[in-house]
Amino acid sequence: MSRPRKRGRDIDGVFLLDKPQGMSSNEIMQKVKRLFQANKAGHTGALDPLATGMLPICLGEATKFSQFLLDADKRYLVTAKLGERTDTSDADGLVVETRAVNVETPQILTALEQFRGDILQVPTMFSALKHQGKPLYEYARQGITVEREARPITIFELKFIEYHAPYLTLEVHCSKGTYIRTLVDDLGEVLGCGAHVTMLRRLAVADYPIEAMMSWDELQNLAAQQDLALLDQHLLPTDTAVSKLPALHLNEAQSRAIGFGQRVKFTNDQNLQGQVRLFSEENLFLGVALIDGYIIRPQRLITQSA
Repeated sequence: MSRPRKRGRDIDGVFLLDKPQGMSSNEIMQKVKRLFQANKAGHTGALDPLATGMLPICLGEATKFSQFLLDADKRYLVTAKLGERTDTSDADGLVVETRAVNVETPQILTALEQFRGDILQVPTMFSALKHQGKPLYEYARQGITVEREARPITIFELKFIEYHAPYLTLEVHCSKGTYIRTLVDDLGEVLGCGAHVTMLRRLAVADYPIEAMMSWDELQNLAAQQDLALLDQHLLPTDTAVSKLPALHLNEAQSRAIGFGQRVKFTNDQNLQGQVRLFSEENLFLGVALIDGYIIRPQRLITQSA
């Protein structure tokens, strides 16, 4: 029996897309995958259709490490309109409540204080979180509200940028699991006037360089030259998805054993603990492992080409 034919090429790495407004993260990811003619792709944390900005797209073997970017800190620029609440907490939803805006900058600065640091946040119904196997947004579209537990998040930085009533602009550096729409809605309630998001731009994911982002139009123009090598030049190495993990270089015998998924004993002179990036003597990225005392336990490994 013949093997199923691959639907794309084996290309590995991370592409930093400056996501355009109006498309879902999955929709744009599929388009990027087709332009690269990749056999596998995945994004690293959805952005709403309203939102723009950094969307790392993992291709090939890099998809094995997308969870690390899902769990990474993010930074956003957000503009909120005070005085209106919507059912989705953003401008794509229907206005469900209108209130007068009698808010001055000092009140905003005071209100922001309670949203900094470790806080609890109740996820929006218009989220991809699942309840009994279905995303919450599917229930929301049917007019069904599901009880949600508040989840711990961290707002590392919440910067006041400007306020020209009724529009307020903030910069947010936050942990994984933070819903900026919910943050804005909660802030509107504290201010007593309601609020919803009118503009959301993701400025950063983990430590990825902003200057490495490419717009959708730029990518399409490059792809129109029909030279895949030009596209591949804009891929970041697969191990950048786990760049915050300490690196451990293995000798030839250790690398071979790890390649077979075997646990390996080592001296642990660096006193490493937890997860690490593994590299061969030739500085080839092998994958991620867990250090357990003097044992290397492979977790996610790169499939090495023959």
